[in-house]
Amino acid sequence: MGSLTAINVYLLTNPAGTEDTLPGIMNFVWRRPMSGNEPGPTSSSGHVHIVKGYALFTKKLAFVAVLAAGALTMAACGSSGGSSSPSTPKTPPKSSSGGGGGVPALSVSSFTPDYSAMAKLKGLAAQGKGKIAVILPDTTTSARYTEFDAPNLTQAFKTAGLSTSDFSIQNAQGSDSTQLTDAQSAITSGAAVLIIDPLDSGVGASIESYAKAHGVPVIDYDRLTLGGSRGYYVSFDNVAVGKLIGNGLISCVSDWNVKKPNVVVMAGDPTDNNATLFKQGYDEVLKPKFSSAGWVETAQPAGTWDPPTALTEFQQAYTAHKTTNAALVPNDENAAPIINYLKTQHIPAKTFPITGQDATLVGLQNILTGYQCGTAFKPYYVETQAAAALAIYLNAGQTPPASLVNGKVEDTKGKTEVPSVVLTPTWVTAKNMQSTVIAGHVVTAKQLCAGSYAKLCSADGIS
Repeated sequence: MGSLTAINVYLLTNPAGTEDTLPGIMNFVWRRPMSGNEPGPTSSSGHVHIVKGYALFTKKLAFVAVLAAGALTMAACGSSGGSSSPSTPKTPPKSSSGGGGGVPALSVSSFTPDYSAMAKLKGLAAQGKGKIAVILPDTTTSARYTEFDAPNLTQAFKTAGLSTSDFSIQNAQGSDSTQLTDAQSAITSGAAVLIIDPLDSGVGASIESYAKAHGVPVIDYDRLTLGGSRGYYVSFDNVAVGKLIGNGLISCVSDWNVKKPNVVVMAGDPTDNNATLFKQGYDEVLKPKFSSAGWVETAQPAGTWDPPTALTEFQQAYTAHKTTNAALVPNDENAAPIINYLKTQHIPAKTFPITGQDATLVGLQNILTGYQCGTAFKPYYVETQAAAALAIYLNAGQTPPASLVNGKVEDTKGKTEVPSVVLTPTWVTAKNMQSTVIAGHVVTAKQLCAGSYAKLCSADGIS
C-alpha cells in the first residue's frame, strides 16, 4: 500500500435513518485537509458503502474507519501514483435549529445585560473559519456608536471566547468612501462575515455586492440596505419606534396640560430608511390628532440627523409659526440643541413637549428637568449580542436558529423579504428609568444623578 493520507468525509444522508449502525449507501462530501481552520463540507464526490463499522470509498477504493456519525475522519490507502485534489465549492450552512451536534439555539429573549448568553457560543465561536468585521457609520448623528455599539459588540465577542485578533470594529466617520474601503480591506484581511450599519443604501449595496463576489455573508445592522444583497438584518421594529415617539408626544401633551397643541413635526435624514420607518410610525399615530382632535401641524422640515442643521430647521419653523408649542423630534441628539434654544427664549419646563430617541445621558437629564417628554429606548445590549451571535453562527457554517431569526423585513427596493432579528423598543420617562436604562447599564445612577440632578432622581426613585 502507499502512504496513508487523511481526508474528511461528511455524511449528508442516511437512508436507514440510524447513525449507530450506518448500513446502506450514503451520499457524502470529502476533501484533503488544509492547514489552519478547516472549512465545512465541500464537494459531492461519490458514495460510501458502510459495512460493520467500516466504509469503502467507491470513487477511490479506500478502506476507512468510521470515526463519527455526520462527520467522518478517514485514513485512505493512496495509490503509488498519488491522487488529484477534489474541487471545494462552498455549501450552505448547516442548520442549528434541530439541536443536533450540541449547537446552542439562542433566542432574542436570551440576551441580558450580563452577556451570559454569549458564553454559550464559545464552542461554536471556536469553529469559526475567519474573522468577523464590523463597520459602523459615524460618530456625529448619535453618540450610540461610540458609547454603546462598539464597546457592547466587543464585550459580546469576547464573552463568546473571541480574541481581538478574531474580530474588528471600525467606524466610517460619516464617509461613504471610507465605509466601502474599510469593508474591502476587511475582506482582504480575512473577514469571513461582515456586519455593517450602512451610512446609506447606496454604499451599503456596493459593500454587499463586493462581499457577495468574494463569498462573504453580510448582516445589515440597525439600518437596512435597500436594494442590497445581505443575508440577514438585525434591528428594532422601527415603525414601532416611531409609534412610541408619537404616542409619547400625545401623552406628554395631556400630562403637561398643553392646550391647542401646535406641533413642528421633524424627521431624520430622508436618505436613511430608518428615518422613513420612524416617520411612518409617528405619522400614523398623529394623523387622527391633526385631522379631528384640534391639533395643528405648523411645519414639517425636510429632516436631518445633524443636530446643528436640526436646530436651524426648528428655528426657521418656530420663527415662521409663533403659535408653535410642541415638537416631535426623532432623537435625543437633535432635541438637545432645540431644548437649549428654547431655554434662551425663557420657555418654562413642562410647557413645550419635545420627544427623543436613543436614551442618551443628555436626553435622560432633559427628561428629568421637564424639557423632554421621554425617549425611545432601544437596549443596545440586546441588539449587539443578537448581531454578534448571528455572525458567530454564520462564521461556523451554521444556519442561525429560528428562535433568533424571528421575523422578516421587506426590502422595498429589492422586493425581497429579509430574514431578520426584530427587537422591541421601550418608551422611557422619569418614572421607569430605574428599571430600564439603569438596570440595562446604559447609564449609571451616579452619572445620571450628578450635581443638580440628584434631587430630581430622588423624587423619581432613581438610585
